[in-house]
Amino acid sequence: MMPNTHPTEPSAPEPDGHSALYWARQTLTIEAQALLAARDAMDESFTQAVDLLRAVKGHVVVTGMGKSGHVGRKMAATLASTGTPAMFVHPAEASHGDLGMITSDDAVIALSQSGQSEEIHVILPTLKRLNIPLIAITGNADSHLARYADVTLSSAVAQEACPLNLAPTASTTVQIALGDALAVALLDARGFQAEDFARSHPGGSLGRKLLLRVGDLMRKGDELPIVSPDAALSHILSVMSAKGMGFAVVVTDEQQMAGIFTDGDLRRLIEQAQNVDALRQYCARDIMHTTPKTIRENALAAQAAQLMEQHRVTSILVLNDADQLIGAINSNDLMRAKVI
Repeated sequence: MMPNTHPTEPSAPEPDGHSALYWARQTLTIEAQALLAARDAMDESFTQAVDLLRAVKGHVVVTGMGKSGHVGRKMAATLASTGTPAMFVHPAEASHGDLGMITSDDAVIALSQSGQSEEIHVILPTLKRLNIPLIAITGNADSHLARYADVTLSSAVAQEACPLNLAPTASTTVQIALGDALAVALLDARGFQAEDFARSHPGGSLGRKLLLRVGDLMRKGDELPIVSPDAALSHILSVMSAKGMGFAVVVTDEQQMAGIFTDGDLRRLIEQAQNVDALRQYCARDIMHTTPKTIRENALAAQAAQLMEQHRVTSILVLNDADQLIGAINSNDLMRAKVI
């Protein structure tokens, strides 16, 4: 009896005859072309918009409805994180009280592809009466919004990526790109640096690397494993075990750093010693090495990490300007702070 076999059925074709990969490539192609067209269409109005925003004493208030509103939230966040104080205000909420959030020291960026959004239309006369500068980002240069605006940036596109030419796709991509372009141009005009960016991102890895100082993380005071030059090896080991930093610092009565003795030094000492009794004769000044790696407390914690990696050490001593020991930092401290 022949086995009951079923031939593999071919997968059903896409409803429109095109594959998902086709539409993905088509979407990216249309949006890329829209971005290039927007780039080529840029003129002095963009420079005017940057100058207007740079002169603002208060906040840049971004507003928009629907998909333009989602873009507006992203635009406000990007501006704020790159040195331009900004916030998003929903236009429908603005006409029901939130308009009071906008002051005469502010400027408004309004996004509307049609330029005819009713919710934005309602608040325009008030903005005009308060003499609040208005930048429009719209695909319709003849729209109500464009006529009210002090500066208009075009987000017009030849077509949307949507095959029905309805869903905002290419147009919102252009809107996002124009917002990024404004943020970057303002960043450069303000002389915004990486350190400034870090201050807006203290919880991120860049913030930790550019903001945390050695003095913020170092062990100090009673946390330090300090011994005198005459300390016996047994005492040195006791201090190292109690403090748990993997080393002991040899410090003179004048608080001058004389040297360091590490776990690695102990292993090498044991390997070289002929017997246990030979170890008992040593004191700190006999076994320390006098050129430990040091750093200042105002140095970046990231610099301490770099120094450790460069010299293949796990701990660095912190000295003040008089070369007195004031702290120490090791790789565990840096890992806990997520600097490394």
